[in-house]
Amino acid sequence: MASMRPLRPRVVVFLRAPCRGRVKTRLAKGIGAGAALAFYRELSLVTVRRLAADPLFETVLALVPERGARPDPWPGHLRRLRQSGRDLGARMAHALSALGPGPVLVVGSDIPGLGAVHVRKALRLLGSADVVIGPAEDGGYWAIGFRRRPLPQGCFAGVRWSTPDARSDTVESLAGLRVAEADLLADVDDAKAYERFRRRGASRVP
Repeated sequence: MASMRPLRPRVVVFLRAPCRGRVKTRLAKGIGAGAALAFYRELSLVTVRRLAADPLFETVLALVPERGARPDPWPGHLRRLRQSGRDLGARMAHALSALGPGPVLVVGSDIPGLGAVHVRKALRLLGSADVVIGPAEDGGYWAIGFRRRPLPQGCFAGVRWSTPDARSDTVESLAGLRVAEADLLADVDDAKAYERFRRRGASRVP
């Protein structure tokens, strides 16, 4: 009898249709809706293409439906899921549960430095941990992954999203599980983060 191959990890990129006034709204307050849209569109395209080129894992796109949005700009051959849920925790739980058994990592689309090397490291950590979190500099996180499902009861309960407490609240909701920490990366959610990004000599997305 042939041995079963291990399940290929899935990496789910959380995305919004690039519509003016609907993406990077916190950033838009500081740099304008047009500039925020252009930044998001370029960054999301780079991120998706960069990850989709790695054969180690399958890249899946989780999209927020937008009425009247044009066809999305990301590679058409990639599998797509519809985000569903009242808040980010519910939407991530829905995506994680929709993909069935095997390791799954959810990543954001606003991390300029994110590459396949960071994703591979996070997935390796799931070899000995139940959960992996990729911390962001602002107290949130750029990734969260689970080795198996179903998700534990109470996962993401009480998390204060879009605050410096998001990561610590999430870890608290995972009490009893082995949680590993991946690389620390910077996201770009507001004008201050955008200026830091520009000062690092990255006026364009790498």
